[in-house]
Amino acid sequence: MKRVLKISLLVVMMQTAWAQETPKWQGKFEQLDQQLPTPNEYRSGSGAPGPKYWQQKADYVISVELNDDNQSISGSETITYHNNSPDVLRYLWLQLDQNKLAEGNMTQKTRGGTLRDSIDAKSAGSTYNLFDFDGGFKIKAVRDVAGKDLPYLINYTMMRIDLPQPLNPGQKYSFSIDWGYNINDGVRVRERTQFEYFPEDGNYSYVIAQWFPRMCVYDDYEGWQNKQFLGQGEFALPFGDYKVKITVPADHIVGATGQLKNPEGVLSKAQLDRFTKAKSSFDKPVIIATQEEAVQREKTKVKEKKTWEFHADNVRDFAFATSRKFIWDAQAVKIGSKTPLAMSFYPKEGNPLWEKESTRAVKNALEVYSRMTIDYPYPVAISVHAAHQGMEYPMICFNYGRPAKDGSYTPAIRKGMVGVIVHEVGHNFFPMIINNDERQTTWMDEGVNTFVQLVTEIERYPDIDFDRGKPAALVPYMKGDQSSMRPLMVNSEQVIQFGNEQYAKAGTGLFMLRETIMGRELFDKAFKEYAQRWAFKHPKPADFFRTMEDASAVDLDWFWKGWFYTTDVVDQSIDQVKWFKMRTSETDPETKNLKVKQGDLNAKGGDKKFDSFNNGPEPFSLTTTDPRMYGEFRSQIDDKAVMQKLQNKNIYEVTLSNKGGLVMPVIIQWTYKDGSKEIERIPAEIWRLNETKVTKVFVKEKEVASIVIDPLQEITDVNAQDNVFPKVQSSKFDEFKKKNN
Repeated sequence: MKRVLKISLLVVMMQTAWAQETPKWQGKFEQLDQQLPTPNEYRSGSGAPGPKYWQQKADYVISVELNDDNQSISGSETITYHNNSPDVLRYLWLQLDQNKLAEGNMTQKTRGGTLRDSIDAKSAGSTYNLFDFDGGFKIKAVRDVAGKDLPYLINYTMMRIDLPQPLNPGQKYSFSIDWGYNINDGVRVRERTQFEYFPEDGNYSYVIAQWFPRMCVYDDYEGWQNKQFLGQGEFALPFGDYKVKITVPADHIVGATGQLKNPEGVLSKAQLDRFTKAKSSFDKPVIIATQEEAVQREKTKVKEKKTWEFHADNVRDFAFATSRKFIWDAQAVKIGSKTPLAMSFYPKEGNPLWEKESTRAVKNALEVYSRMTIDYPYPVAISVHAAHQGMEYPMICFNYGRPAKDGSYTPAIRKGMVGVIVHEVGHNFFPMIINNDERQTTWMDEGVNTFVQLVTEIERYPDIDFDRGKPAALVPYMKGDQSSMRPLMVNSEQVIQFGNEQYAKAGTGLFMLRETIMGRELFDKAFKEYAQRWAFKHPKPADFFRTMEDASAVDLDWFWKGWFYTTDVVDQSIDQVKWFKMRTSETDPETKNLKVKQGDLNAKGGDKKFDSFNNGPEPFSLTTTDPRMYGEFRSQIDDKAVMQKLQNKNIYEVTLSNKGGLVMPVIIQWTYKDGSKEIERIPAEIWRLNETKVTKVFVKEKEVASIVIDPLQEITDVNAQDNVFPKVQSSKFDEFKKKNN
C-alpha cells in the first residue's frame, strides 16, 4: 500500500497563508447592498430601469435675439411640461443659471478668500467682484397660454411657478416666459457662457449657454432637483424637443444644437453648395464659410438681421455660438446607419491649428464613444473655438487652444486643444444622452467621460502622451494632504480638488477596472450595457454599480467602497521573501533517488536573514502521509509523483502588506537570474480574509533575481520603493526602476 504525503509546512505554504496577527476587520469585502437604495419598480436590483420607470419631458419653443451693439440677450419661450410621474404637482421649479452673476448671488456671498501682499488687477477684479456688470436674468413676464400672469418666486438660481390648478399624472401644462440678460465679458467674468472682444478688428464672438429659464428635473429618486447653482456642480435637465429661432446680425455665422431648418435663408449660394457637399465628404472636412469670407465680414459689419432656425428632438438643453468672425467646416462621419456631420466654428485667430485638428478630433470622439456606448444619434456634433473655454451642451461644445499671433503653436497647445475637444464632444454621451445628475454626482459625468476620452486619445493619438486617467499620473494627488481630499461620492460643491477627483480619480478608477481588474472584454461589455440601458434616461450611481456587476459577473463592491466612498490610498509592500528547495529523505526507498543537488541546499538550516537571495535556499522536506489522513477514502495518491513535481523547483514564500487602506489586485513581476521576466496577476480577493497582510507561496522553475509589485504602475501605489525585493537604496531606486521597466 502506498503511503501518502503528510503535507506539513509546504502544503500550508503552497496555499494562500495568512499572517499570524489578526488586525481589526474593516469589512472591505462586505457587500455594498445595504448602502445603496433599495431596488424598486422604478430601478431594479440589476441596475436596469424598472418596469415602471418614468421621467418627465419639457418641450420648448423659443425666439431669441442677440444684440451685438450692447452684448445682450432678449427672448421669449413657451414651455410645455409633461407630467409622466405618478405624482400630483402643484408647482414647477426652473433653473435661472444666469443669476449666479446677479448682484447678491449666493456664490459670491459664500466664497472664501484671503489677501496677499500683491495681486494683479484682473485677478482682484474677478475675486473681489470689482467689475461693474449688471448680470442675472431680468424676468419680464410669466404667463399661462391665455396670457394670464402666473405667480412666481425667485430663490437665487431657482424659480418656483405656482400652478393655477394641480397638474395630475399624465397631464401636460404650457406656459410662457419673457426674459433678457447682459452677456458677460469672458476676460473679466469667466463663465461657461461669454463673449470675447477682438480689439484688432472691433468684433465679438459669442458662446451662449444657460441663456433661457430651464426646467429642473423631477424624478423618482429625490423629487425636484432644485439644488442651487453655485458654479461647480453643473446641470440636471429633462429631455424634450426644441424649436429655436435665433436672430443675429445678417453677417454672422451661427452654430447651434440641432438641425438648421432654413439654410437657404441664411447662407449664400456658395455656402449652401459647400454645406451640401460636406454631407457626403467622409475623407476630409469641407470649408463652408472660408477664412477669406470671414475677414471680409469683419470689415463690413452690416446692420441688417437674419433669423436662423434650429430644431432638436430628445435633447436636454440647447446652446449656440455666433460671430461674423467664424470660419465653418464640416465632415460626414459614418456611425452605424447614420452619417452625422462633425463641424467646427472658429475665428481666424484659431488657424492653422483649428482647420487642421478640430473636426478631426470631433470625428475621432464620435467614432470611439459610439463603439464604447451607443451609436451617436444626433445629426451634428460641433466644436466652437472660444478663449479659455471647455464646456459642453447637446451637439455643441466650446473649446480652448489658440496659436500664437504668427500662427505657430507648441506641442502642448495642440495636446490641450485636441484633449479638450475630445472631452467636450464626449460629453454628448455623458451626460447629454446618458443623463446623470451632474450637480449631485459629478463623477458620473466628468469622471466617466474622462475615462472614455483617454481610451479615444490612446487609440487615435499615439503621437501625443496623454496621461490624465492613467494610474501613474494620479499618484502625486494620492500622496497628498488627506485634509483637502473628498470621496467621489460627495456633492460637487464640497469638492476641493475638483479636477484631481471628479475628473482624474474617477476616470483612473474606470481605467484600472478595464485594464487591470476586469479586463477589456468584460469591462467593455458591461460598460456598453450600462450605456444602452440608460441612454436618454436618468441613471444614478447605484444603477451604474449594479449594471457593471450584473453584466460581468465580477464582484466589484470592494472597489466601489474603497475608490468611491473613501479617500484611502494604495500602498502595497513586499515585507519578506523566503526561498526554499525540497530536500529528499535518505532513508525512504521511494525517494532516495530524488535528491536535490548538493550545494542547492543550506545544510545548516536554522535562522537566516531573509533580505536577499544571497544565502541560498532553505531546505524543507516532504514525508509520507499517515494513512489516517485519508479517513474513509480507499484510494491513495502517488507519493513519488508529488515529490517529482517539486524536484529542483524554486519555492518562494512572499509576505505582502496593504498599508494604504485600499485593497487592489497584486501584480508581481518576477525577474529571473537568466534575465527573463514574468508578470503574475492576483485578484484583489487575496486580501479578503486579512485586509492588511497576506503570505502566499509560488513555485518557480527558475531562480529569481528580484521581485517587483505593480511594475507598470497600474494601481496608483503611492510608494514604489517598498514594492521591491531585494530592497534597493533610495539613491539607487530611480536607476533600478529604469533598468526594470
